[in-house]
Amino acid sequence: MRVLLTGAAGFIGKATATELRRRGVEVVAVDLLLPHAHGEATRSAPPDGVHLLDTREAGRWAHLLDGVDVVVHLAAMLGAGVTAADLPLYAGHNDLGTAAVLAAMHERGVGRFVQASSMVVYGEGRYTCVEHGDQAPGPRTRERLEAGVFDNPCPVCDGPLSWALVDESAPLDPRSSYAASKVAQEHYAAAWARQSPGSAISLRYHNVYGPGMPRDTPYSGVAAMFRSSLERGEAPVVFEDGGQVRDFVHVEDVARANVAAAFAVLDRSEGEHVAYNVCSGEPIGIADVARAVAAGAGIGLEPRVTGQFRVGDVRHVVASPRRARDELGFTASITPAEGLAQFATAPLRP
Repeated sequence: MRVLLTGAAGFIGKATATELRRRGVEVVAVDLLLPHAHGEATRSAPPDGVHLLDTREAGRWAHLLDGVDVVVHLAAMLGAGVTAADLPLYAGHNDLGTAAVLAAMHERGVGRFVQASSMVVYGEGRYTCVEHGDQAPGPRTRERLEAGVFDNPCPVCDGPLSWALVDESAPLDPRSSYAASKVAQEHYAAAWARQSPGSAISLRYHNVYGPGMPRDTPYSGVAAMFRSSLERGEAPVVFEDGGQVRDFVHVEDVARANVAAAFAVLDRSEGEHVAYNVCSGEPIGIADVARAVAAGAGIGLEPRVTGQFRVGDVRHVVASPRRARDELGFTASITPAEGLAQFATAPLRP
């Protein structure tokens, strides 16, 4: 089996390339080495075996697709979008980059595609009211957030809502520039699968962490930011009240999910696009993430819960792992409790 892997020098890409090769797969590695994720030093000296290429110009290097069975597309501009000025970066690298790769695949007759999507496509997660059942709260208002009211109220009775697991049938509700670009990527994959024809899988990663994660940048994950604070001797800063719940999944498990999808897509029917959550299946509060990293580092610092917030952030997103387990045979093997403690001393990307 031969796989063309975009984003191959990135955090998830390197782990995926390692897992593919472990399974005996030949890897054609492509990466633009965006400074947001890699820094200028890495870009001036690309890793051995990585083609320094832009997915937006995939038509120019389409010959690399010859003999490829599956494209695993991880290249992307990451993060929630620091400012609205980031919009062209997301539209360019994520939307146009994906469309260009798919067009090149069509030109070269490659009909199997796996891509990185994200939990952010859901917006808020799934909520239930004791009295009124499942509810879909709208975006939280600035007024409530400034008043320190972080939980979503029931739209019917204004009472409390409880979070529940989100499965892949949930409606898509992107609330950031990054989220909008990931929804667009899924739509492009679905359209390509029908028109080319081919088959496609989108993997909705939840909060990925682990060795090789980028250090403290506006585009880094929160676990890396917590660790950076601890290394400076500072308490990790936690927004809101720290009770927001997420699913943290280790990069080695994400790599295994990518490889499982690459093999599974070979047997899928043409015209098919399916999305899967990639998650640990073990929800954890953000303040508890900070505590787990601190414990792993052997530093007795409690997180500093500030009540600060970012407009557009969602309260809870917790994934159902069922479809990935049943259809891809993927189950995470590293629990957040175990993995976050190990992450405290794991090597990071400069």
